Amino acid sequence: MQEYRKRDIRRNADSFRESCKVGHYGIIDLFRDCERLGYKLLRYPLGETADLGFVLKKDSDTVIFTNTCSRLSREIFTLAHEIGHIALHMDKDKQFIDNSLTISGHHSDEKEQEANYFAACLLMPDEEVGKFLDLQLPGFNENGLSAMDIARIMSEFNVSFDMALNRLEHLGKIDPKERLRLDDERNERRVGNLLKSVGGNSRLNLPSKGIEIPHEYIDYVIYNYNHNAIPRGTLERALAYCQLVWEDVSDRLVKHDDEDENIEDVTGDL
Repeated sequence: MQEYRKRDIRRNADSFRESCKVGHYGIIDLFRDCERLGYKLLRYPLGETADLGFVLKKDSDTVIFTNTCSRLSREIFTLAHEIGHIALHMDKDKQFIDNSLTISGHHSDEKEQEANYFAACLLMPDEEVGKFLDLQLPGFNENGLSAMDIARIMSEFNVSFDMALNRLEHLGKIDPKERLRLDDERNERRVGNLLKSVGGNSRLNLPSKGIEIPHEYIDYVIYNYNHNAIPRGTLERALAYCQLVWEDVSDRLVKHDDEDENIEDVTGDL
């Protein structure tokens, strides 16, 4: 990647970060920031082997999906990666679908590498990482970093252990030998235990398996049911995706004249 392009990506990442709510050093909740900025965010547990995320343009909406079966720290990086596609590439392309290959960096596609670099700059900006090391880990220049220090960085910047190591090495804060040592220390102590030992956010190492679907989705399926565009069975299945049942929205539903019949037998399963 050319240096001028890296500067452009850093500029875009900094611009987006200015719209986010930031704690002492890291972004507090990137999911909420995306919703507040008007993106249609879907979070759903598709399974451990499914794609990690995607972004697409639908009419005037920008839709971002993340798979909540991946660890929360990885899901956050996936979200940052998709935001990178929006900021850098959506003027020419209408959608991007990402899996473990595109987001791990083991991919030759230039746009995927750029989205990864954007995500790294967004989540762990050079200046903020330097300030954290200087003010929160003042002995690191003399003593080096420990795996517990990496856990502190993870919790502050909401990133994975690997992401923290990748970024620190890229910024020249650690060398390959130090990275190998920290990797070995991580394998001995386990990331979840390291996070607990420093009072960090242990949820980062676990999948949330949460479900978040924009309210417009419910409005859309209810509208279609009320206007006889879909049968009751289709509505019930759509509600189930949001962990809702018929009774939860019954006050918003129009009673059809033929509701006593099996409407799916009449209209077919759309």
